[in-house]
Amino acid sequence: MSTLQVIDLTVRHPGPRASLAAVDGVSLKIPSGTTLGLVGESGSGKSSLAGAIVGLVPVQGGRILIDGHEVRTRSVRDRRRLGRLAQVVLQDPDTALDPRMTVHQTLVEAATVFRRLDRSAGTVRVTELLALVGLEPWLAGRLPRQLSGGQRQRVSLARALAVDPRLLIADEITSALDVSVQASVLNTVRELQRRLGLSILFIGHNLPAVCHVSDVVAVMRHGRIVESAPTEAILRTPRHPYTQTLLASVPSLRASPPEERPS
Repeated sequence: MSTLQVIDLTVRHPGPRASLAAVDGVSLKIPSGTTLGLVGESGSGKSSLAGAIVGLVPVQGGRILIDGHEVRTRSVRDRRRLGRLAQVVLQDPDTALDPRMTVHQTLVEAATVFRRLDRSAGTVRVTELLALVGLEPWLAGRLPRQLSGGQRQRVSLARALAVDPRLLIADEITSALDVSVQASVLNTVRELQRRLGLSILFIGHNLPAVCHVSDVVAVMRHGRIVESAPTEAILRTPRHPYTQTLLASVPSLRASPPEERPS
């Protein structure tokens, strides 16, 4: 069964004269326990697609199914159920984390609201979550401003994992980080997928980063998927001219064997 299935999805945003199709008839699948990388330039519709999947962006057509259940957000119950199935981590942890709450408070809130744990069990869960994302337990008492950018992004990951989601959407989560920190966070994402059996939609415009974590890569342009294939096929034999252009901008990618894939 596919953890995520998107069928002929359309998202339109209002324009000065007519609505614009940010997502134009997109279909994709993410089988359980795999990572789909979605790559494309800014404005290609990637974030609109992610927002639609988690109910943050209204859709004008098509269907979204998670674990075979159609995504609905009409009621509080629908939204809570969706929150238990799918979680999203955004590009900027500075706006995603409450600056007044410690790491412990942030993670306990997520764990207790969705999993209905008591506070004692929630505290144990915080320690587990910090270990999962590679953070020391003493950081639980820190506020976001007392953390580095990489640490804040890891806290955002931990908060998303607090509800044991089936699907994790990572939307440009490394683009605001230094190169060395990017590599560390990407490796953490790969390890989380392996250990937890997560299905992941990894969104980015940095093709090496997307390829590093993905089993399959889909290329998006002007609201449409123009090519989708296993990562090695995308790297070695890209078919669409736009994919070829993306690869040509990073020449080392096409020549690198699988074990030497850039990180």
